Amino acid sequence: MKTYLYLLSLLCFLTQTIHAQTYIQNVTVVDVMNKKMIPNQTVVVTKNMISEIKPGHKVTIPKNATVIDGKGKFLMPGMTDAHVHFFQSGGLYTRPDAFDLRKQIPYEKEIDWVHQNMEDFLLRYLKNGITSVIDAGATFNFLKLRDSFAKNPSLPSVYMTGPLITTYEPEAFKNLDKNEPFKLVKTSEEGRKMVQEQLPYKPDFIKIWYIVMADPKEIEAMAKKYEPIIKTIIEEAHKNNLKVAVHATERITAQIAVQNGADFLVHDVEDEVVPDDFIKLLKSKKVVLSPTLTVMDNYFKTYAQKKKYNTYELENSNPQTVGSIYDLQHLADSADSTTINKMKKRFNLPQLNAYARKKDSVRIINLKRLSDRGVTIAAGTDAGNIATQHATSFLAELKAMKESGMNNWQIIQSATINPAKIFNKENISGSINTGKVADMVLLRADPTENLDHLTQIEMIFKNGQPIQPDKILKITPEILVQQQVNGYNARNIDAFLEPYADDVELYTFPDKLISKGKDAMRKTYSAMFDKLPDLHCEITNRLIKGNFVVDKESVSGIRKNGKVEATAIYEIKDNKISKVFFLP
Repeated sequence: MKTYLYLLSLLCFLTQTIHAQTYIQNVTVVDVMNKKMIPNQTVVVTKNMISEIKPGHKVTIPKNATVIDGKGKFLMPGMTDAHVHFFQSGGLYTRPDAFDLRKQIPYEKEIDWVHQNMEDFLLRYLKNGITSVIDAGATFNFLKLRDSFAKNPSLPSVYMTGPLITTYEPEAFKNLDKNEPFKLVKTSEEGRKMVQEQLPYKPDFIKIWYIVMADPKEIEAMAKKYEPIIKTIIEEAHKNNLKVAVHATERITAQIAVQNGADFLVHDVEDEVVPDDFIKLLKSKKVVLSPTLTVMDNYFKTYAQKKKYNTYELENSNPQTVGSIYDLQHLADSADSTTINKMKKRFNLPQLNAYARKKDSVRIINLKRLSDRGVTIAAGTDAGNIATQHATSFLAELKAMKESGMNNWQIIQSATINPAKIFNKENISGSINTGKVADMVLLRADPTENLDHLTQIEMIFKNGQPIQPDKILKITPEILVQQQVNGYNARNIDAFLEPYADDVELYTFPDKLISKGKDAMRKTYSAMFDKLPDLHCEITNRLIKGNFVVDKESVSGIRKNGKVEATAIYEIKDNKISKVFFLP
């Protein structure tokens, strides 16, 4: 009898646990389908689904439910970055075909680091309210990583291709076996086999890198020469129930791709203002387009050594990849100095800046024309490219879309419901509706009033699981120390001070107190940042031992001639830098 009662009580407990629900009370729902706000709603989440949405006074909450107070807050769908690349870190060394620094960091070391940090990138996406990402060009090894992370329902959903099937293969990426991100196709039959080669790895879609290396007068003829190959790849992918994304930045390549069945264009056209018949073609084929407005500007500013990250980016990006962008300042004195200094000079030329502005202008004009005429736009960053950071670049991309003339509702749709249409998942995700997956973001401010409000995150829901944003990432001593180095090199006082405790103490080793409190640091370092425009700290060696980090630093920009060599010992307590000891 006792055994029976025990089993019965256990069954009741398990039943209650399985059917336990979360109630988000009195919240304003951001209705992206109808572009309106619905106030005073109670949203019910059962397991991983939105099971009910009703006015608050019409809902009775059971005793065993989890209740979240949504009063004064805004519940919107989780966002999607529709164009990322995990084989790229966002750092300086990630694209040796564009900027070859393999003498400084071997590419094998770079790609190993990216493999080890894919989970970190995913967690940063989640922390920023991005609950899904679309990797439009990966590797076979990254497809395996995707499968391993898919087992964790609290991580963002990842949709990923295998290697890009390309009409041009960069020399730097050849002979990398399963780490190879590009596969050169020369014939239609090769294209068919390359699609088939990816099938055992179960890609979510296929990507074509439609690159035409030709004089502008010959681009159309060369693009048409590749058309049979493009057509065969798309047909083979569709035969295997896979959508096809195409990188096509010229109007003619984009047009050929769409005429032959491409589903998703991952860049805006940049060589001409698109004509009406092109727009009609995209609409008639229900093509989704991701404009990626900011990625090239990040390359240009990095090469010109003018890339500046704001406080939000410095505090929320992976600190190692951001830190590498500032490496150019001290690499200018290295063995690669001639190349680096030539690059800096070239990308500061007025004519090159004029060229970049023209390209930007065409992309912006085209985005406005496409969005106004009803083409489905999905926000995407091309994150992972040099200086385009995973997760944090998304807000800058949305703001660039705003500058094109899109309104906030259009932009929020491009970040939520529209990406779901790429894989025909708009009926199960992308909006706050009954029967959809509970990937949601609870905000403290209205995102339709100001896009910056997208960073005011109270809570994230992934597959129905509520997650506090400050609990997502493990803050290590190295992360804190590197964040303050990045803030120092950016001469951004807020980002520099954020990793420090309010009562931080600075010492001359071993015990001579030279400063106490963050306010004192703010006064001292603000004056330094204002006075020294060339200030730069290079970490020449780092030792991590428990909650201590020891950095050997070489600082330029303080003296007119030469560098200041120093060693700093950072003590971390309660996830903040509590003490710093400077060795004389």
